Amino acid sequence: MKCNPDEAILKTLKVCGCGYDCASQDEIQKVLALGVSPSDIIFANPCKSKAHIRYAVESGVRMMTFDNVSELRKINDLYPGGKINGESLQLVLRILPDDTHSTMPFGSKFGAHYKDCLKLIELAKELGLELVGVSFHVGSGCYSADGYINTIKMAKRVFEKAEERGFNMKLLDIGGGWPGSEGISGGDTNVIYFSEIAAKITPTLDELFPKDKVTIISEPGRFFVSECMTLAVTVISRRMKEDEDYPVSPVPVAQINNPTKYLYYVSDGIYGSFNSIMFDHAHPIPEFLASSVDSCKIESRPTYMSKLFGPTCDSMDVICKDIELPELEVGDWLYFRNMGAYTKAAASSFNGFQPPKSHYVMS
Repeated sequence: MKCNPDEAILKTLKVCGCGYDCASQDEIQKVLALGVSPSDIIFANPCKSKAHIRYAVESGVRMMTFDNVSELRKINDLYPGGKINGESLQLVLRILPDDTHSTMPFGSKFGAHYKDCLKLIELAKELGLELVGVSFHVGSGCYSADGYINTIKMAKRVFEKAEERGFNMKLLDIGGGWPGSEGISGGDTNVIYFSEIAAKITPTLDELFPKDKVTIISEPGRFFVSECMTLAVTVISRRMKEDEDYPVSPVPVAQINNPTKYLYYVSDGIYGSFNSIMFDHAHPIPEFLASSVDSCKIESRPTYMSKLFGPTCDSMDVICKDIELPELEVGDWLYFRNMGAYTKAAASSFNGFQPPKSHYVMS
C-alpha cells in the first residue's frame, strides 16, 4: 500500500493472491472495499492511534505489529487480554534490523532492540496477549543480503525466547527493502538483484524457519510496481541561457563554439510524481517519444547541457540537473521508465498542479 496505492494495482495483486500490509485506517478501508478478506491484512504500523486500532479490529483485522511498551498497553486497554468476541488479536513483534546496508534505514524510527524484545515478550505474557511472530524491515534500497541474513538470525533468537515463555510462534515477516526494476548498489559492493538476495537468504530461512512450522511473508512493494508505470511529460515552456560555463557536448564538433544552455519546464515535477527524487533517492532519466519530435532522428541530433524543471513556481522543483539533451520544442514529449514505486503515492497538487492521470494497458 505504501509503495503505490493505485486501485488497478491493488485489484491485480488481489487476483494474484497477495495479502496487504496496511499502515492506517484509510489503507485498510481501501482494500476492504475491494473485497479483500480481513484475514489477508496485517496492520503493520508499529505505532498506531487508538481510533485506527479500533477500526481495524472492528473490521475483522486481527493481526498487527508493535515494537514498544506503550503499544502493547494501548492494545490491552482497548481489548483486555487482546480478546474481541472470543477471538484473540495476533501480535507481531517488530525487531530492530541490521539496516547498515540500506540507502534509507528505518531503525531510527521503528524496531525493538534485542534486549527490549525480551522485556516486550514478558509484558505480552503478563497481559495475556497472543504473540504469534516477528517482523522486520531492513530499510529501503538494501544493497546486501547480509542485512537480511543477520536479522533473520536475530529473529530466530527472539522466536526461541518467546517460545520459552509459552507463545506459539508461527509467523515471520521479512519486510521490504527489495530491489525493483534494477539491482541496488551501494557502499563498496557491486549491484545486487532481487534473485540474488532471495538465493542468498533462502538457505538461512530453510534452516532456521522450516516451512511446515512457520509461515514466511514479505513486503516486496517496490518489486511488484517499479516497472509497471511509465510517466510521460510534455515540455510546456523553455528558456535559453548564454553562459560560457555551459558548453555543449563535444559531439558534434561543429557545435563546440555554441555555449547555449537550455532550461526546460515540463508538466510534472517533484511535488507530483517526481517526489521520489526527494523521498526515495531516485535518479530519473528522460527518454524521447519519437512521434513528438521532428523527422530528424533524435539520436543523431546535437546535444546541449540542459536542465529539466517541474511546472511549479518553486526553484527546488528540479528533475534533472546538467543533463545532455537535444534541443526540444514546446509540445515535445519525454517519458521516464520504472516510475511505479514511491511516486504516485506521495504526489500532491501543490501550486494547483494536479498529479497526472493513469491510463492502463494490459498485455
